[in-house]
Amino acid sequence: MPETYLSDRQLGARYSVHHLTPRRWVNEDPTFPKPVKLSPGCVRWRLSEIEAWEAVKASEDGKR
Repeated sequence: MPETYLSDRQLGARYSVHHLTPRRWVNEDPTFPKPVKLSPGCVRWRLSEIEAWEAVKASEDGKR
């Protein structure tokens, strides 16, 4: 199955945050997935890595 990639704006919409916030999370949270440079000026996040990160966060929240 082909990989799906999300832009910073799509991630912003997904989490109801400003579109630059995911870029800040990359620097502040070592567990947040790193973006992939697909071409000059085109940076995206792999949906599979975002979903895996969400699953880990959800399980951590459930343990609290």
